[in-house]
Amino acid sequence: MLRRMIRRGQGDGAVPGDPLDVAQERRVRAVLALGGVPQADLLDGVQQVRLRLLERAAKGQEAPRDVSAWAAVVASNLAMDWHRARRRQERLGERLASLRQHEHPSGEDTSVLSLAVAQGLDDLPDAQRQVVVLRFFADLPVASIARELDVPEGTVKSRLHTAVRALRARLHEDEVV
Repeated sequence: MLRRMIRRGQGDGAVPGDPLDVAQERRVRAVLALGGVPQADLLDGVQQVRLRLLERAAKGQEAPRDVSAWAAVVASNLAMDWHRARRRQERLGERLASLRQHEHPSGEDTSVLSLAVAQGLDDLPDAQRQVVVLRFFADLPVASIARELDVPEGTVKSRLHTAVRALRARLHEDEVV
């Protein structure tokens, strides 16, 4: 089935042979960006997700039950890998300076909140950041996250609860909300 899907392409505007449709690619880009991958590296991340799906087909493996959820989890894992590799090298100040260049005067409050959330996400442990990004930014249900990460739903809920509590405390501590 995966090979047939790749041969014919998916959805409107899909390129024949491309295992990701336009909506799935947008979701992958969003997950990578929210995971801390810089804009310049997003295309590479999307290509990595495509490559992993094509590798599954080449090995004769079945298509994931939900390709969109699978792609979002792979993107989240790639973002975590990137984040781990860069965490020691990059300082938050560089990222904040980059974000400030794109601020709009009318969206100052939104920019402050976005920066605070980005800082809070950076401070979360990898497992908590992953479930927050998958749940709230990739809009995956808890059951899909649990299935794709191969952990119990209760673990996903616990990580979400702990992460949201930490983010809320961080936002109040920074007097953003």
